Amino acid sequence: MVLSKFMPSNPKFSEKFAAAARNAHATAQALVDLLENYTDVDAKVQRVRDLEHEGDRLSAEVTTLLAESFIVPFDREDIIALNDELDDLVDDMEDAARKLSLYGVEAPLPAMAKLARVVEQQCALLAQGMPMIEQNNKVGELTRIAKEIRALEDQGDTISDEVQRTLYHGVNDVPGMIRAMRGGEIVNLIENASDQAQRVAKTVESILLKNA
Repeated sequence: MVLSKFMPSNPKFSEKFAAAARNAHATAQALVDLLENYTDVDAKVQRVRDLEHEGDRLSAEVTTLLAESFIVPFDREDIIALNDELDDLVDDMEDAARKLSLYGVEAPLPAMAKLARVVEQQCALLAQGMPMIEQNNKVGELTRIAKEIRALEDQGDTISDEVQRTLYHGVNDVPGMIRAMRGGEIVNLIENASDQAQRVAKTVESILLKNA
């Protein structure tokens, strides 16, 4: 049953989603730190992985809360979608960090840090906006936040496109080809995180418009 204006609210969902958005922002900050200050790599990768585990825990709590709740603040399908999208956002960042360690990357491509900074800004906006998700009077503000997140995603696309154009320039041996392929894979994972942040913003905007 979807919550109506005449029913008591269930603030636990917005609290969980706000916590998940804060965790995504913390993950993005940790990824930026890893890529911009590429020292103590294993410890920094572990920090990202710990945050991904926290994201899994929060996602599981939302799933349990949904199963136990008769009254929900918006459509169950939207709750499931938002929960999955936030989880995937953190998973993409963790996968990028893990591949840096797994592949033994000696120095990340500069574009990786630029992309990670874009994702960090997107996640900061999500963390700012998520507590408003059940506040119908915040539609305008959340629409503005969603627009900013989309603009950042466009910046990420531009960075990624430039990488694709230049990734194999000067590569003329097999080891160089392998390094380029792995670098491209990690860039794609960070770009996926940027795309995923936009999906989260779009879902939040859709929820508000449905329930305004």
